Amino acid sequence: MQPGTEYLQLSTDFHIGVISDTHGLLRPEAIEALRGSERIIHAGDIGAPEILEKLAKIAPVTAIRGNVDKGAWARRLPETEVLEVGSVSIYVLHDLTKFDLKPEAAGFAAVISGHSHIARQELRAGVLYFNPGSAGPKRFKLPVTLGRLIVESGKVRGEIVKIAD
Repeated sequence: MQPGTEYLQLSTDFHIGVISDTHGLLRPEAIEALRGSERIIHAGDIGAPEILEKLAKIAPVTAIRGNVDKGAWARRLPETEVLEVGSVSIYVLHDLTKFDLKPEAAGFAAVISGHSHIARQELRAGVLYFNPGSAGPKRFKLPVTLGRLIVESGKVRGEIVKIAD
């Protein structure tokens, strides 16, 4: 196993909760929406280590450091992570503008990011680009959202979940 890569075996569909930009606030609605996830990805701007502890009570967590994550607890988090779910490779980073790989050439099925607070999913060159939006304090006039990834039959698809207006 390569450092910075987590491998998960699966025999059926696999559900991954995706959250980002909590900025120290883990809403009860987010906790409820993530229940049933077999893994949770936090795409950065966590804001406080307690967020990861609470998420870990729901499912194992893969988390990366965002630009607001400071202090000793945050320095332990990687800036990027690769998660292998069966035959599906998922690349996680906080700010998509800092992505400097060709994911289709590297074999990634999905690229997960946060930072913009704008929920979005788009298929480009067969790769799912997925941003769950912001699940923390309401910012701008954007809804509060998180996401789900469903890995089935070697493919990945996403869902955006609105948890507050």
